Amino acid sequence: MKTKTLWFLLPRSSVYIIGFILLFLFIATMTAIKPAYRLSSEMISEWTSDIDSSFFYYLLRLENRAFHEGFPADKAKPDVTNTLFQIATNLKPNDPRSLLRNEIPGFSNFDNQMIVAGQGTDFTNFPVESSPPLEDVLKERQAVLEESEEQTEKDKKDQEQQQATPTTGDKQVVYIYNSHNRESFLPHLPEVTDPNQAHHKEVNITKVSDRLAKSLQDNGIGTVVEDTDIMNELNKKGWDYGKSYQASRQVVEDAFAANKHMRYAFDLHRDSISRDKTTTKINGKSYARLMIVVGAEHADYEENQKLATNLHYLLEEKYPGLSRGVYTKKGAGTNGIFNQDLSENALLFEFGGVENHLDELYRSADALADVFSEMYWDAEKVDASS
Repeated sequence: MKTKTLWFLLPRSSVYIIGFILLFLFIATMTAIKPAYRLSSEMISEWTSDIDSSFFYYLLRLENRAFHEGFPADKAKPDVTNTLFQIATNLKPNDPRSLLRNEIPGFSNFDNQMIVAGQGTDFTNFPVESSPPLEDVLKERQAVLEESEEQTEKDKKDQEQQQATPTTGDKQVVYIYNSHNRESFLPHLPEVTDPNQAHHKEVNITKVSDRLAKSLQDNGIGTVVEDTDIMNELNKKGWDYGKSYQASRQVVEDAFAANKHMRYAFDLHRDSISRDKTTTKINGKSYARLMIVVGAEHADYEENQKLATNLHYLLEEKYPGLSRGVYTKKGAGTNGIFNQDLSENALLFEFGGVENHLDELYRSADALADVFSEMYWDAEKVDASS
């Protein structure tokens, strides 16, 4: 108490001088320490990147009444205590991964970010990419494939609509490929029950690529599907399954080099998680849900992320619940890139899961083509008028 009294008895000029000296000492200390330990914009960005943006808006709202109108009425007030705890410790009270990544070596490679979460999406149902032995992927298996009446009716409607559709002409502007081209689906593999064995040389994710390409072409967008069997390429090179993206990279580079009109590249996969996480109903019909994955291990990934986020919101507007969200992934080597450094318009799509039926996947491919086509032609109109 005595010390506190003496402090207030000091002349105001002395307080200013002491404050100035302390500020000077602080600045001197910060400039004298090694660059690696200095505060930087990158460091501050890293500290705050995982914090809900509404927290910062809420702080501004406390200081400036003009921000009151912009804060959603149904938005709960941020938990300041939890947020400050997160800033101080880099631990999230509601996410155990934040503790595990600091304690388990290598666990941080799996601590990826959900940029935009779709309905029901959280860290418990992020995409799961299996990595079976290549010999299991190449194994011969029985598969069943039947064309539905719904598909036949769609083909007839598409032929009638093509006359009035704008077109890119001879230009192939979309390139579709499959780094894991033999990923298949349990409903079409009668002798397979283990999801890790769900691979087939013909009845697989490439069927969905063909369907997406056809739907885009029906909307006037020139599209080409890569027919290289990446699994065979791995086998020829003596590489394991984990090098799939390295094997597909050369194929993608060759495709872009051969076609100057190519603007978009989509790598289609199927997830390994259960059906309840990868299926939704829209207007009474069952759809395989989509997850858009962005490789964040290269400098310009934010451009790819913009396209992914735009597609997510457009899908949500027209097909609510179809998109599981936008997910960025980092990892060692090419697994954190997914060849997306080759184009700012390159994306990876997880189409449904191992338990989905091709009819559900085809509906989702048609929906994606519908939304993407509208986005594409709207952008073309803007470019033409500018």
